[in-house]
Amino acid sequence: MNNESIVYVIDDDLAMVESLSWVIESVGLNVRTYTRAQDFLNEYDPLTPGCLLLDVRMPGMSGPELQLKLNELEEQGLVVPPIIFISGHGDVPLAVRVMKAGAIDFLTKPFNDQVLLESINKAIRGDKANRDKQQESAEAHAKFALLTHREAQVLQRIVAGKANKVISAELKISLKTVEAHRASLMKKMGVKSVPELVKLVLANHVEKETFEETSY
Repeated sequence: MNNESIVYVIDDDLAMVESLSWVIESVGLNVRTYTRAQDFLNEYDPLTPGCLLLDVRMPGMSGPELQLKLNELEEQGLVVPPIIFISGHGDVPLAVRVMKAGAIDFLTKPFNDQVLLESINKAIRGDKANRDKQQESAEAHAKFALLTHREAQVLQRIVAGKANKVISAELKISLKTVEAHRASLMKKMGVKSVPELVKLVLANHVEKETFEETSY
């Protein structure tokens, strides 16, 4: 497990909080506890890796309500922690709802310590994968931003599978110019082959404006 990660425990039952903290810390993980969901939301730093162990029913903001708040932050481009819900009730409809909303697990109290730790381990791995993906995407878009408008036009057509001659005809530029733009954009993108270039573009969802047509 990632020792830099923090397992956020949010539960208004202090005895449960202490018990969960002891189990989690026993495997060398960092724990931060809250008895109110709003307190966590006020202090949460999206740059900190980890996961969230969240009670369903609490005074004030409930667990599912916090999940919705975090989903809104995720829609804004932030990385939010994977959520493991814990509940004292076997509420199947609720479990289905929060799982559909993105929770990675729903544990009913009492649960086995090993089951809990396995779920936390899974959540931390998922969080790392999400953060790595976001970093890769940010780096890719930074490379896209280096392209000139003409290079973006050429890139669009390369990704569409068009040959240099076709690109030359469509853009009304010479074949040598197409080849020069192609060599330049591949260097900027840090790739050595067309398949690698296409994979990079498709994997990182190049925004439409990257391929904006120009008048020259």
